[in-house]
Amino acid sequence: MTTAQEAEHLHDRPDWNCRICGGAWPCSDARAKLLYEYRAFPSLLRIYMSNQMYEALEDMAVDEPVNLYERFLAWA
Repeated sequence: MTTAQEAEHLHDRPDWNCRICGGAWPCSDARAKLLYEYRAFPSLLRIYMSNQMYEALEDMAVDEPVNLYERFLAWA
């Protein structure tokens, strides 16, 4: 009998897309997992996602400012 590990929906740098589904990270699966993991400490989720947002902003190195708030924080 074999067991298969569930694939984690993690970001891939520098584009910050999901390694599994290819969508913009955090994808819906990643959001659901993060909400579950941080369910007892929602303020820590917002701190973690704020840090991720600023790292993504540095990695993306775009010419004009990108509003990543909706992507990284609004749902949390």
